Amino acid sequence: MTAPTSAASRDEYVLTLSCPDKPGIVHAVSSYLFMTGCNIEDSQQFCAHDTGRFFMRVHFSAVEPTTAEKLRASFAAIGDSFRMDWELHSTEHPMRVVLMVSKFGHCLNDLLFRTRIGALPVEIAAVVSNHTDFAELAASYDVPFHHIPVTPGTKAEAEAELLRLVKDTGAELVVLARYMQVISDDLCRELAGRIINIHHSFLPSFKGAKPYHQAHARGVKLIGATAHYVTAELDEGPIIEQEVERVGHALSPGQLVAVGRDVECQALARAVKWHSERRVLLNGHRTVIFS
Repeated sequence: MTAPTSAASRDEYVLTLSCPDKPGIVHAVSSYLFMTGCNIEDSQQFCAHDTGRFFMRVHFSAVEPTTAEKLRASFAAIGDSFRMDWELHSTEHPMRVVLMVSKFGHCLNDLLFRTRIGALPVEIAAVVSNHTDFAELAASYDVPFHHIPVTPGTKAEAEAELLRLVKDTGAELVVLARYMQVISDDLCRELAGRIINIHHSFLPSFKGAKPYHQAHARGVKLIGATAHYVTAELDEGPIIEQEVERVGHALSPGQLVAVGRDVECQALARAVKWHSERRVLLNGHRTVIFS
């Protein structure tokens, strides 16, 4: 399933970069774009003084026909001279995404719907689950569904099958839309910076089973959700987005669950949108988000 694209998005590109901070970075980038016949549509930058790194996102259009490959080749020398970690992508093609789910389908359904109406600039390449509950839901959106069961004895084989699927579909992002299996350290490293999870609280509160029941028992006044990149440290990856909702004593555990589902959907959708628009840059264990 592909989000609608407009003709205006053709011949437009996004350049993202981070590097040690020093004078001349903005001048070098803007001069390069001018010399290659490109026009800056939007530019954002940030210097993290505590880490000494500079971050930049530039959305630009090409006045003369070109390709991302040609632009990458000509920009490489500038990237090397400033020791940049950089990427350059065309906006013409939406990011391909694999969604993973277990038994709770609210985030999955929300992402499928947002993509269908064009609210998310992604193409959902596949839905993967360790159960078969949402095969019909995926089919209703014309998205391929892959059942990959997981047991302690087959975990390595299941992750290998998942990785093959990611590579075969050309997916750039994997989203754990309430996928309730722990990802191995090896897979975390393989997909570093390309796998997002939604956690049902402000990390690290209320880990484990029935988080909203735990919250109810503690009489919380705010419930929240955290969208973050997946790392080998369980639920400790760089945070992309958080959302909260005020609650009161009159709500039952079931009502808290319902409120929490909405909060999870909102936080995850924004995280996926920002990542797919190349707005999220990693700064160690933190993120820089050009929203």
